[in-house]
Amino acid sequence: MTHEVRIGVGGMSCASCVARVERALGGKAGVESATVNLAAETAVVRFDQAELPELLEAVRGAGYDPITEQTAIGIAGMTCASCVARVERAIKALPGIISASVNLTTESATVVFLPATVSRERIAAAIRTAGYEPAPADAAPDAEQDRHARELRALRRDLRFAAALTLPLVLISMAPMVLPGVRGLLSALAPLPVWDWLQLVLATPVLLWSGRRFAIRGWAELRHLSPGMDTLVLMGSGSAYLYSVLALTVPRLFPEGTAHLYFEASAVIITLILLGRYLEAVAKGQTSEAIRRLVGLQPKTARVVSADGEAELPANAVVPGDLIAVRPGERIPVDGTLTAGESRVDESMLSGEPVPVHKVPGDAVIGGTVNQTGAFRYRATRVGADTVLAQIIRLVEDAQAGKPPIQRVADRIAAVFVPLAILAAAITFATWLWLGPQPALEHAFVAAVSVLLIACPCAMGLATPTAIMVATGRGAAMGMLFRRGAALETLAQVDRIVLDKTGTLTAGHPALTDLEPFGIDGDTVLALVAAVEHHSEHPIGAAITTAARERGLTLAQAVAVDAVPGYGIQARIGEAPAEQQIAVGAERFMERLAVSVRPAAAAAERLAEEGKTPIYVAADGALIGVLAVADPIKPTSREAVARLRGLGLEVAMLTGDGRRTAEAVARRLSIERVLAEVLPADKAAEVTRLQRDGGKVAFVGDGINDAPALAQADVGIAIGTGTDIAVEAGELILMSGDLTGVADAVALARRTLRTIRLNFFWAYAYNVALIPVAAGVLYPLNGWLLNPMLAAGAMSISSLFVVTNSLRLRRFQPARAFGPPAGRLPQPG
Repeated sequence: MTHEVRIGVGGMSCASCVARVERALGGKAGVESATVNLAAETAVVRFDQAELPELLEAVRGAGYDPITEQTAIGIAGMTCASCVARVERAIKALPGIISASVNLTTESATVVFLPATVSRERIAAAIRTAGYEPAPADAAPDAEQDRHARELRALRRDLRFAAALTLPLVLISMAPMVLPGVRGLLSALAPLPVWDWLQLVLATPVLLWSGRRFAIRGWAELRHLSPGMDTLVLMGSGSAYLYSVLALTVPRLFPEGTAHLYFEASAVIITLILLGRYLEAVAKGQTSEAIRRLVGLQPKTARVVSADGEAELPANAVVPGDLIAVRPGERIPVDGTLTAGESRVDESMLSGEPVPVHKVPGDAVIGGTVNQTGAFRYRATRVGADTVLAQIIRLVEDAQAGKPPIQRVADRIAAVFVPLAILAAAITFATWLWLGPQPALEHAFVAAVSVLLIACPCAMGLATPTAIMVATGRGAAMGMLFRRGAALETLAQVDRIVLDKTGTLTAGHPALTDLEPFGIDGDTVLALVAAVEHHSEHPIGAAITTAARERGLTLAQAVAVDAVPGYGIQARIGEAPAEQQIAVGAERFMERLAVSVRPAAAAAERLAEEGKTPIYVAADGALIGVLAVADPIKPTSREAVARLRGLGLEVAMLTGDGRRTAEAVARRLSIERVLAEVLPADKAAEVTRLQRDGGKVAFVGDGINDAPALAQADVGIAIGTGTDIAVEAGELILMSGDLTGVADAVALARRTLRTIRLNFFWAYAYNVALIPVAAGVLYPLNGWLLNPMLAAGAMSISSLFVVTNSLRLRRFQPARAFGPPAGRLPQPG
């Protein structure tokens, strides 16, 4: 079959560009013709076997950009995995669709398409034709919440109406069978045929009004030859109702003793499934709680400062460069840089850490965080969709929309499950009718209806998306942003964690780590050294000066500063007669100045064992101290490594440092495997080598110079700065520099995968165990046949179990060796 698509092509400028694109497309196997229009910037391709992604790659290979778009479309009316498969088939059947992923829990489809071939409106029309109602998935959060509230109200109204009629119906039909004397009481009040007709009167509104949603959607599914859950409910309840109507009006059509009424079964089926659907909708609404709370953190207004004073404007009216005033207790409206004032800001929404961060002029502030103590003004830098909070929301939504591999397998099973269930019901009916005891027709009918109702694939469709949705939301609340839901599954299966040293295990910048004075106090030594190093441009000098300022030390004026490259630096400090000649440098510098370093021998040996280079300090030719400047290990790195090893993971450290320094750091952190002296360009190759050894590898880096290694790893984990989360590399972003977040993420991923597997076990075990029971395998043993009403209740309980089991992930709290528990997402205020 020949297909035709129109591909938008960006970057063409002349006739040679046209020829190049045509050759690239025409050279692909299965392409019949390719015609490129330079003015319209489009290529019309006719093909019979080629895949659309291959055509796009051919355009890219020629040096041009195929124009694609991605859209999110809300879909109302989906109830099970069969609905998901049906919508995906309907969308993918359109020309120009590159990919389509439908999520049952979020009730949305994420579609990548060629805008030159197909439009969003046409995609929506295909969804509507399939029997569902499309709507913008990226509508305002309030509108989405209103839609969910309307759905709940409709379900509650229909459920109350159905229950009000079903209860007396069950009493009329069932009470005479279980309570002695009731049949006589009813016959005394009215003839028994009147009660039979009253059952019809009570059951009819339940099916035609409360059950209309099942009838409409079930018929649409049958019309498109794609049966789903609603088809099973329609066939099950409808069969019981029609059987009863015929038994009531024309009983002579039935063999003797089989013209029984099942009005109560048809009504109870609808009522129980409505109850399950209502409870499921309530629970599913809670799965998206994290997104709603994140959206709720976005302030509605901002106090913009101008020449005329302060004016309160909508936050979406702020533009970069605006000066914004923030008072104590207010939520910061957009991202920016503090210009005047200082305060402490609660940034727990970013890092999960509850301790407020001190902010001074020049520091970045993030929209959605809470100002606590002081008033300040800041200059807006990022607004609207560019703010950190908006990016977080977008990342979480993208992760929730994706499908991990385990879900794709479930979708394929669910796509054929309903037709197989209908076939099983037909075989059950025929078998009972042929081999069953009398009344065979009644037994066949009850067993077939029970099979139809028990076999609903709802739980299968909800097993993965509900768990992924809750887990990614919980991760965002803890400062962990998953780019794709599939990363959760992969991370749960990781065997090795490779940690980049600089910036990941360590602070990433030099700092004073050791200071041992001889004969005078440490602060005096540090003040003297800092006074000299203040004139140095070396990073070591900057680290020493910073340490002195942090201790509040006063630095004296240094004169006659003499820096000796490769050796050290010296200067005169103070005034006569208290003037001192201070020298700071390596051991060879002390030897050059004839200063004995013997008093520092023990300290120097200890520093060398730790991979640090001793820096000696002399005053007037006498040694007064030894110190070391190094890239300090982060306070939580030791705990993080211990927790990763406790999770059964092999931990390796990768660094460009020399082996002696690297092994010293590894010893302090109890890391056994060290990959030292690795150039930045070779990090990805090291990851590849570990992957060839077997197992899955996760790489943890800063997301900038580690990008190739992050991309090569099975899971790339980028350590964020709390403000820059838009790194392209890495499937998981840790918002804070706290490495314990890696262990938290692994624990969350494993818990999520266990939850998904338990959901699937329940969904499949439920069907495998109960379909034979519904078909009547127990009847020869104990004479028991499953009532269709119980089948409907069991089906509803199955779906509810899956959703509530996934909701348990909201309470996930990782075990910590010390320190505060993981933070919670702040409530909107």
